[in-house]
Amino acid sequence: MKRRDLLLLPAAAAIARNPALAAVETPRIGFVEVGSRQENRSLLDAFRETLSALGWTDGSNIAIVERSAGERTEQLPGIIEKLIASGIAVLVTVGSPATLAASRASADTPIVLVGVDDPVGLGAVESLEQPGGNITGFSLSSTELIAQRLQLLQELVPGLRRLAVIVRADPGLEQKLQDIRRNAAEIGIEPLMLEAATGTALRLTFARLRAERSEALYVASGPLGPVKRAQLIALAFEARLPAIYSFRIFPLEGGLMSFSADYGDLFRRAAGYVAKILTGTKPVDLPIEPPRKFALTINLKTAGALGLEIPSAILARADEVIE
Repeated sequence: MKRRDLLLLPAAAAIARNPALAAVETPRIGFVEVGSRQENRSLLDAFRETLSALGWTDGSNIAIVERSAGERTEQLPGIIEKLIASGIAVLVTVGSPATLAASRASADTPIVLVGVDDPVGLGAVESLEQPGGNITGFSLSSTELIAQRLQLLQELVPGLRRLAVIVRADPGLEQKLQDIRRNAAEIGIEPLMLEAATGTALRLTFARLRAERSEALYVASGPLGPVKRAQLIALAFEARLPAIYSFRIFPLEGGLMSFSADYGDLFRRAAGYVAKILTGTKPVDLPIEPPRKFALTINLKTAGALGLEIPSAILARADEVIE
């Protein structure tokens, strides 16, 4: 038997076990994201390639239908409702706003979430171990992420005590704040929580953190839009604050450093869940799993411009160094 035929066996078996798939010539997988499609391209590619390796090839025995709300999250309910009405077999939602909209739109369509800080706090599932409905997937809930970011800042700024933390009022925010406060208290850091969602709010936020004499900056918000992201990076540079971000896109665009979940790994694992669902597994039987791989990205050009010397111990742990 040829390798291609072997790869198609899971699909054939799925159709035999799942009459709903047999009624549709090509099962359709909805993929809903926010932000720039260009920025999300590598993640969709990782998802698509892994599905293909598992026997489900886009354009052959499945069709991946990508939809993006850009920065206009208010469009998500309409986008998701149309996808569900079209009869998709599985819906993949990227981030909290898309996942929340999907959970409100359907209690039947299988949903695989990716990159949600706190699915339980969001109200999407009953628990991580037993989601209890039509939603499963991969969260960003990991105290390791928060603890490691704080430790990196403490290594970079010896004696760090006063830390500014910028957050955005996303779903699940309160749990994130609690985790940051608890981890900061354990290592003697006093966090100043500052919420900012607009350009004006960001400027006012930086005026306040300068007045509070913050010694470093932890940006706990999501990737934001390109304009706000550029403004945030510029304000951090102007304030001469060592900053750590939650997403790799920030140091790529001039921020100092990021420590984040490996999103490529999350999307490859999400593809595995989608393949299982297509072969008959129910979302309720798949626990929501935390990230397993992490990535440290450092922008040495920015460090030099700030007059910072990155300790060799931090550089040795970096997965990516921008020079």
